[in-house]
Amino acid sequence: MELRTRFLPKLLNCEVEEYLAQNDLIFIPVGSVEMHGGMPLECETALSEAAALLMAQQSDGLVLPGLAYFYAGATAIGRGTTQVSVQQGTAYLAAIADSLLRQGFRRQIYLSLHGPAHLTCSPMVRDFFDRTGAPALYIDLMLQLDRLGKDLLAEHSSLAEKLDLLILGAYRLLGRLDEIPLGDRFAAQPPSTVSPFSPLFSAAYQSGAVGYCFGAPADHMPTIPLPDPAHRELIAQEGETALRELVLRIDPAALAAQLTALGEFAGRVRKEYPWSAR
Repeated sequence: MELRTRFLPKLLNCEVEEYLAQNDLIFIPVGSVEMHGGMPLECETALSEAAALLMAQQSDGLVLPGLAYFYAGATAIGRGTTQVSVQQGTAYLAAIADSLLRQGFRRQIYLSLHGPAHLTCSPMVRDFFDRTGAPALYIDLMLQLDRLGKDLLAEHSSLAEKLDLLILGAYRLLGRLDEIPLGDRFAAQPPSTVSPFSPLFSAAYQSGAVGYCFGAPADHMPTIPLPDPAHRELIAQEGETALRELVLRIDPAALAAQLTALGEFAGRVRKEYPWSAR
């Protein structure tokens, strides 16, 4: 379906109603506002929104942007970090999911490239299904980058550097590259203050193992030098290409089709076993 924009808040209400007469798919990027070296505080939100836009374009979906204020994680020492508890974030996201379902968005796909976002999103999608019978999907882009994108940006050694390129690519895709400041102030990478506790962190997936807080702003995180606009543009082009390829490999249209099939299957199961519904 041809639309002026894929971002729901930028559409007219009548345009949303016209869309819902033909389709019911929406992507909900979940982000954070937290200290991030030489990148803007909302850089992981922008990265998730850029990925959501690509997914919507490939599968005729809409995007609900602007969900930035959720559990940040270990970056609470940053005066710019907005920290919301996991439970508060999950409850807020659940209210949005319920509203979207009432509006007619039967297929909801949540996604994030913010590491701890799974703590907020995964409980919500499980409870949402038990409550409504509608399966919602959460795509952990950090997990997908590891599963499907090991060869992407392979010449860049560290995960932090790869994330920098993807962030730059996302801002370029969104037409906001000038918001990334130039310089090399955060290029150095001193030893992490929390590295002695790595055995604890590896006991479960990402931030789900143990509560902790970084001990210095440099822990999150070193940022590649950006000496001038030309270099920034070159790096952003590389990052955007990688982001586009990652989304292609995720194949959002196929996932949306599977979500439809899963919903039909779940409906039959709940009829046969009505006590399984909450």
